[in-house]
Amino acid sequence: MTLRTLDDLGDVADTRVFVRVDYNVPLDGGKVADDSRIQASLPTLRELLSAGASLVLASHLGRPKGKVDEGARMAPVAERLAELIGGAVGYEPTDVVVDDSVERRCAELRPGEIVMLENLRFDPGEEANDRGFAERLARLGEAYVDDAFGAVHRTHASVAALPSLFLEQGRPAAAGRLLQREVEALSKLLGEPARPYVAVLGGAKVSDKLSTVEALVGRVDALLIGGAMAFTFIAAQGGEIGKSVVEPDRFDEVLAARKRADERGIVIQLPEDAVAAPEPTLDAPRTTVPASRIPRELMGLDIGPRTVEEFAMTIAEAKTILWNGPMGVFELEPFSAGTRGVATAIAGSSAYSVAGGGDSLLAVKRFGLGEGFDHLSTGGGASLEFLEGRELPGVKVLEDEG
Repeated sequence: MTLRTLDDLGDVADTRVFVRVDYNVPLDGGKVADDSRIQASLPTLRELLSAGASLVLASHLGRPKGKVDEGARMAPVAERLAELIGGAVGYEPTDVVVDDSVERRCAELRPGEIVMLENLRFDPGEEANDRGFAERLARLGEAYVDDAFGAVHRTHASVAALPSLFLEQGRPAAAGRLLQREVEALSKLLGEPARPYVAVLGGAKVSDKLSTVEALVGRVDALLIGGAMAFTFIAAQGGEIGKSVVEPDRFDEVLAARKRADERGIVIQLPEDAVAAPEPTLDAPRTTVPASRIPRELMGLDIGPRTVEEFAMTIAEAKTILWNGPMGVFELEPFSAGTRGVATAIAGSSAYSVAGGGDSLLAVKRFGLGEGFDHLSTGGGASLEFLEGRELPGVKVLEDEG
């Protein structure tokens, strides 16, 4: 797969570039709580600015569902971006994403200046992939760049209809450096990855990752499953899981996935032991028990030390590793050892390693293990769909067919 990139834009001096960024960041008290996604966009923004472009930035934030939501305005994001990039970021709160005044403001931009639009999802046309909304957005820029990998799996106006319009009109459209890097890094996990190829999946619900499990069964050599999602596998096989999170309506699907893995010689490793407690609190009494024999009054909240050891042994033999999802309620220190142990094993391996998903990245950051990974993917759902082999609208439209 070859993408149009910034190298294909040509001379962008005195050019207004519409940049779709992924600034869907957590807020706390009206401030950005985690600016990782903003920082990830800076290489693209700085490259365009240094080439003499002006920038019109657009992102969604939260789920306002096509209506104005005062708690989802882009003001805190614009403020944080200005601090990080060391320059002014024009922003005015509006109840309409694009109108005549917004058009005038963008038209008056001079080289090196930045304007940030209001939350794209304030307009119902964004999530509807409405061509009319895309046409209004298209009037704001002379070139288009998508650097929002976390949104490329969405058929939304700013991701799909808008770049299509630019290309139809003979105007340049390309991937930013972040999107380019994501596609290049994740592509190494498709095709012919170095083997053994090990995938480590965790998180709360197996339903969120069943399609990923099904896709990976045909691609990996071993699949290590932790987190609460493991208890659906264990319970489906007759294990006793106490009060642990479980999805009984998925038993048939996980058993089918297990059968396919067995038929293909793929190893699926489930937790052997678990750290259990009556509830997920800091002071709850906890004990380590067999993962398939959790007492009725307890719930599994982390993988146990034996499981960490077994998972680490498989990880040590891997040449390629994908990790998506924590091994337990790592946000609470009493239940963080499993996630920390697995993350440390991956970071210390010599394999090509990729971590994706918000919780996984948060864990990597919390445990100070970032330098041990070859790639930290900013798009949780997008990275999984890419690795499942699905067509991503925001990537497809930017493929270089020449």
